[in-house]
Amino acid sequence: MEILKNSWFDTTLIAIDLETTGKYPLDAEICEMAAVKWRGGQVVETFQSLIKPTLRMSEEVIAIHNITNEMCETAPVLSEKLADFHRFISDGVLIAHHAPFDLGFLAWEFEKASMQLPSNPVFCTSLLSRAINFNVPNHRLATLAQHFNIEAGAAHRALDDAKTCLGVALAYFEKLGREAKISDIQGVQMTALPWLRFSIEALTEREHFRTLVRALRDRREVIIVYEGGSRPGEPRKVFPQGLVRNPEADFLVATEGNNEGDDVLPKRYFLDKISGVQFAPGY
Repeated sequence: MEILKNSWFDTTLIAIDLETTGKYPLDAEICEMAAVKWRGGQVVETFQSLIKPTLRMSEEVIAIHNITNEMCETAPVLSEKLADFHRFISDGVLIAHHAPFDLGFLAWEFEKASMQLPSNPVFCTSLLSRAINFNVPNHRLATLAQHFNIEAGAAHRALDDAKTCLGVALAYFEKLGREAKISDIQGVQMTALPWLRFSIEALTEREHFRTLVRALRDRREVIIVYEGGSRPGEPRKVFPQGLVRNPEADFLVATEGNNEGDDVLPKRYFLDKISGVQFAPGY
């Protein structure tokens, strides 16, 4: 890929951020999206839009980002903005804080809309911070902004967080020198973040994962055979709440048991340990 040979300073950089109605792709929705495009030493363009979800947001979610249902009432639906956002982010190197979160949501939405996943490299300021910076108490975006004296704006609002993310990335890139190539920064980050790693279509080439995706979309219970945990190989009835593709390990988030007294806290079930999936009886 030719872009890997370019120095970061001579490359178009695009920092993005999403706000969502929950934690997990396939279950939650995007309620705000933003991006900041940097080229030649300055911000050249921005993108920001609230998005109207199909379902109302809970008070718990609203307390995180302060985006209310009323604020989104007259906002466009995602299908009206997704193609514009796809075009905006496709001509540069992408940057996000906790990038796997954003890539998980976007890959799912792009594929549903039959849009090709972008091919350019992706950097994560959280991963870069862990690789480079040992002088901070944690690697949260607000902490890094304070560390670099960056004006952070409103936390958990997409455009302000995208701007902050860009500032943090540029601070780390400057540490590596303006001659550092995109491939050099990939080596520093160590964890590769290709878009295809977050593809749901690629995952559903296996039949039982297709069933999981259908169950999530239709909000249906399934019976899984899980080869891990305290009951390996036993069928378990679960209600899926999210499907997360992650560079470390893909996993299903689901609650197990729906009777009084049962444990209803969500659990993680690693996909490489799920050997079978079928819809629960009664659906």
